[in-house]
Amino acid sequence: MTSGRKRKFDEKTALQSAMEVFWAKGFIGASLADLTKSMNINKPSMYSTFGNKEALFIKATQHYIENNMQTHLDALYAPDISLKNRLKNYMMSIVSMQCSTEQPKGCYLALCQSEVAGGDLPAEAVKLLTDIGTTPQTLFAELFNTDEEAVTLGLHKNSAGNALSLYTALKGTAAMARSKVPSTDLEFVIDTILAGVFSRENQSNLAH
Repeated sequence: MTSGRKRKFDEKTALQSAMEVFWAKGFIGASLADLTKSMNINKPSMYSTFGNKEALFIKATQHYIENNMQTHLDALYAPDISLKNRLKNYMMSIVSMQCSTEQPKGCYLALCQSEVAGGDLPAEAVKLLTDIGTTPQTLFAELFNTDEEAVTLGLHKNSAGNALSLYTALKGTAAMARSKVPSTDLEFVIDTILAGVFSRENQSNLAH
């Protein structure tokens, strides 16, 4: 008698599906039944391939970081485009993802980071989410400190505050996108926050 063959499946597709479940429901809200159904595998296959729920969540989070965060960076460093337009293109790229109908709305990281305070996430996941949570703000601050146009405009004088303003705006658009506010409306938010950062009054105040 021949032994039964294990069911084959594409690991990347399954991991993408798991990520979307965590994106929609968070770590706590995602049940094993939700995960295995979306991944189209059984529990033994999930455990043997990805580990337990905590290990799967960490892999799904890393998958999100590698496949969903990096795609926006090209807009931020595009040549021959003004800093303000580069920032808008970058932020609107993120907003478009937050509002997309191709995956759960909002931001995967923002949703999962909101669960950290509850103490129910595994320690390794908490560290991963905490570390990656500072990345956008650090990215903005570094840009304001090193970009030639930013320095010329004096935006480096309060790089931390300007970076926090932009990151806070993206956190807000993530929440509003989850509430089904369209990207066309959220574009006004991005334009408003950028107008404030690039305003002459803001730059003048920083000089004193």
